[in-house]
Amino acid sequence: MRVIPRLRGWRAVLALGAGAALALSYPDFDLPLLGWFAVAGLIYCSLGAGIRHAAACGLLFGLIFYTLTLPWIYTVLREYGPLPAWQAAALLVLLALAGSVFFALFTALLAWHSRGSERLALLAAPFLWVALEFLRTHLPDIGFPWNLLGYTASDNLPLLQLSSLTGIYGLSLLVAAYNALLIWFLLSIIRTTSRSKGHPLATPPALLWLVATVALIAVALLGTPLIPEAEPTHVAHLVQTNLPQSMSYQPDWDAVHAADMDELERITTAAGQARPGLVIWPEVPAPFSLQQAAFAQRAARIARESQSHFLLGIVHWKSSAGRLRPFNSAALLDTAGLESLVYDKIHLVPFSEYIPGRDWLWFASDLTALVSDFSSGTQYAVGRLPGGRFSVVICYEAIFPDLVRRFVGDGAELLINISNDGWFGRSSALAQHVAMARVRAAENRRWLLRDTNTGQTVSVDPYGRIVARLEPATRGVLDAPYAFRSDTTLYTRWGDWVAWLSAGVTIALLLAARRSQSNLPAGASNKKDETDDS
Repeated sequence: MRVIPRLRGWRAVLALGAGAALALSYPDFDLPLLGWFAVAGLIYCSLGAGIRHAAACGLLFGLIFYTLTLPWIYTVLREYGPLPAWQAAALLVLLALAGSVFFALFTALLAWHSRGSERLALLAAPFLWVALEFLRTHLPDIGFPWNLLGYTASDNLPLLQLSSLTGIYGLSLLVAAYNALLIWFLLSIIRTTSRSKGHPLATPPALLWLVATVALIAVALLGTPLIPEAEPTHVAHLVQTNLPQSMSYQPDWDAVHAADMDELERITTAAGQARPGLVIWPEVPAPFSLQQAAFAQRAARIARESQSHFLLGIVHWKSSAGRLRPFNSAALLDTAGLESLVYDKIHLVPFSEYIPGRDWLWFASDLTALVSDFSSGTQYAVGRLPGGRFSVVICYEAIFPDLVRRFVGDGAELLINISNDGWFGRSSALAQHVAMARVRAAENRRWLLRDTNTGQTVSVDPYGRIVARLEPATRGVLDAPYAFRSDTTLYTRWGDWVAWLSAGVTIALLLAARRSQSNLPAGASNKKDETDDS
């Protein structure tokens, strides 16, 4: 008896529904519980399917998932390109298809696994999922670990603490494993009921699923009081500049926005004078450069008169490979207004700060002409403030776990994330971005100060709690508590060991499945799984 039917339309509908359900688990839909069930649908429609059909299901899953979670990409391209609607839509579809390849590979390999054993396929599923997430993160130039599966569990504070041991990939493994266990449980019920052999809840898969469910609920509901309260010792003043976003800036920008700049200088200086220490401006929201005399004088004046160290985003021009190149950078001025640190952004945003494969995008000539052409930094800079050491990650860099871990491993006792999320308007990108940054704080047990142009500007404690927040789309100053910490988590020390382990297990199980299938007579696939799971 075959439990998994070969119904092409049925599988396609299930894949689309699963992709939509997973998308709904992220901001701004905010239904994270769906993440614990959505991938189960994708797994179920892969078992017993033909490899090509399974891969098509993965593509459908990915297309609906990315369309629902990344619509802000279309908005950015339309509003700030400004690209024609067809070009913006084509690029969004292209990006969705590129991301969907990983889901297609997941379903195809799972279908191949299930030819020999459904149970082996279910065992392989969570490790395969994490291995592919790891690959998606580390693709040269175009790695895009946005909305990994583990982030659906990260909003629960007790579960989030697992990341200090395993990183985000441990949370992804946990959620993926629960989805695979759910399918094993459902298959055991179907088979036991159809054969009238014992109570369906008495099978090992059912009992294991019940134990796992009770344990997860207990940790999620009862674990919060066990998490320590982090004690801040300092206050930083995070200035949300709320400057208008533009793809390019006219030569008289300074004169047109003189009132804005005067107001920003006034509120920054006042905040520092009230409690001297550290004032921060976001990733460059306008043509700011310390190599422009007028702006450099203003920045130095803010540092001196606020009696504070002043960290701000700038465009940093310097000679590289025989020519003058721009870098997206952060600079720290000391209380005398002198430059004490410059960090050049290492991981640039594809299709925003540079164009990967520029020559191949013939249909998006408008985009390639408008996108910035920044150069990438190479140094993991660690700076000093009164009380400890810190590092800056700029915008998109906060979604790369290993990059942030490198800063902490090099001695950073405080993390500062400056970003210009003004490109995203009031879209879900703002909430998705800060959700990922929260996990970097918990992974490394560091306070994280996040200052943005338009939101979300927050202070995050070392356990991932948001302890202070400024209303988006407003100009103002957030008095953000923080402290320096020098302890080292297992994740900081060992890095992405869960991802490497998953890759190793995936390869081992693929080899085992190949050996098992080569020993089966023709037509014997899945026979062993038609036996009672008990």
